[in-house]
Amino acid sequence: MRPKARLVLEDGTIFEGQSFGSKNSSTGEVVFNTSLVGYQEILTDPSYRGQIVTMTYPQIGNYGINLEDSESAGVRVAGFVIRELSPLASNFRSQETLEAYLERHNVPGIGGIDTRALVRRLRSRGSMRGIIDSTNRTDQELLELARNSPSMVGRDLVREVAPTEASHWQEGFRGPFMTHIKKRTSQFKVVALDFGMKTNIPRCLTQAGCTVRILPGTATSSEVLAENPDGIFLSNGPGDPDAVTYGITTIRALLGKKPMFGICLGHQLLALALGAKTFKLKFGHRGANHPVLNQLTGKVEITTQNHGFAVDPATLPLDVDATHINLNDQTLEGIRHNGHRAFSVQYHPEASAGPHDSSYLFGEFVSLMVANV
Repeated sequence: MRPKARLVLEDGTIFEGQSFGSKNSSTGEVVFNTSLVGYQEILTDPSYRGQIVTMTYPQIGNYGINLEDSESAGVRVAGFVIRELSPLASNFRSQETLEAYLERHNVPGIGGIDTRALVRRLRSRGSMRGIIDSTNRTDQELLELARNSPSMVGRDLVREVAPTEASHWQEGFRGPFMTHIKKRTSQFKVVALDFGMKTNIPRCLTQAGCTVRILPGTATSSEVLAENPDGIFLSNGPGDPDAVTYGITTIRALLGKKPMFGICLGHQLLALALGAKTFKLKFGHRGANHPVLNQLTGKVEITTQNHGFAVDPATLPLDVDATHINLNDQTLEGIRHNGHRAFSVQYHPEASAGPHDSSYLFGEFVSLMVANV
């Protein structure tokens, strides 16, 4: 029998289940992800810093954990919520069970709860702060801890996950089945501003023909330009984009100097640097099955998403084009400024474990650099 655990939401809702992973308590914003696979990539995505992630797919852990598929150096989520923990980890690549992995990284999980009921509450009332706990604290004590935990609004979490030193990246795709981006000889040097970047992003850039120099998201415009790059990449990351003032300042100073491409938080920061505004979504977009319309081509892409904030299209300057729209709720998913040779998308074209409909965007970034030579 597993120890009992509780998930307590700030509205007073209590879910009782079984503890797995670490037995410590953890607070965070409770969100949900609709992906069927890819739980390891979700756990290690730095964009989930400060969040307790609920998986809507009922059984999790069945293919275990392998060290190659991590999107960062460790588990980034504050806690993990599932319906059923698989008793077996059966895959030829598996090196560790999900439970052992979470325990090793000191991250608590709770299973055996009605995740459908939890997701319905989050959809109707919005994402809420919560706490996972397996101690003898009273329900009221846990409720107060949840309510007193930090709000995501106004919170700069980039400084908690971004690197502190510059580095080089030289590795493209390794697996024989990763063919969605054709391997190209390195032609261009790209500086990637790392606000909490997923590992598969520099892999995709390298695969597309770029030499990647990674700088911390706190880097200044002069530090970026000192690298003499052919292009600048703006990465994903956690927290409220409005709080990342240093990133907005740097991007604004770099506009028009080099071709620029942003993903997720990078998209939001680019929009803010151009003069637009962002807002917090009710419960966010998180999953590997979100339809997005490319308004330039008329094609629909199935995309991977992970964001709780969005750019307000009504605040876009007249010289900024809205290029992509979410077909679920009509929110803005992409922008382009032709004069500054800058574009960005809210979703994740590097998508590991998939889908790969949007990987063409890395080729578009390379094309911008080709045209700028």
